[in-house]
Amino acid sequence: MRARWINFGKIKVVIHLLIPAAGLGKRMGGDRNKLLLTLSDKPLLAWTLLAAEASEAIAWIGIMGQPYDFPAFEEILTRVNLSKPVQLIQGGATRQASVYNGLQGLPEDAEGVLIHDGARCLATPDLFDRCAVALKSCQGLIAAVPVKDTIKVVGEGNIIKSTPDRANLWAAQTPQGFEVKLLKECHEKGKQLGWEVTDDAALFEKCDLPVKIVLGEETNLKITTPVDLAIAEFILQNRTD
Repeated sequence: MRARWINFGKIKVVIHLLIPAAGLGKRMGGDRNKLLLTLSDKPLLAWTLLAAEASEAIAWIGIMGQPYDFPAFEEILTRVNLSKPVQLIQGGATRQASVYNGLQGLPEDAEGVLIHDGARCLATPDLFDRCAVALKSCQGLIAAVPVKDTIKVVGEGNIIKSTPDRANLWAAQTPQGFEVKLLKECHEKGKQLGWEVTDDAALFEKCDLPVKIVLGEETNLKITTPVDLAIAEFILQNRTD
């Protein structure tokens, strides 16, 4: 199925979305995929999928997970009943490996890709669309928000070494967006050289490629602990009240 172009003013945009969903979420205190946990009567993954469905730019969705989670993912897909094509792709042992597999699973005509952690289940369709539009004028980008707290660099013995200027500090979020061809090349180089990174922007940076900041959303938190889940419940209640 060829992706369709969406018009945002005079800009034509189409984007493919990859969702890494192969982890366990040990910091949640459980032994199952945290994206299967319930938030306001829906699994975390369902909220991400519904936002992707409502996005005007996203035309195709790939979910990288472990095969033992696929039946649960398929049940979620049946419940949310998306109109957009969705592909389940086997994930790897790390996020980096999962994204690598996801890139191989993209349709041949994919030119731009957004990679979004399923644990950031409160991202809005507007954020997806703004990142898709921004990717038309750059090679790589990440959603991020300015840091509010004063950050301390701490060394051995928990002694503060320095206090960086927070005017230059941003907290990285997802989605992160890239030209597919370039990101594939970065992942191949990272695999050959044994690089281990925590996000795809870091691979771009190690390959001396520019990564642009797109203003993210304060509510686009990552569900990592039970406290995060409670905060997410509060955010959703305020969106619907």
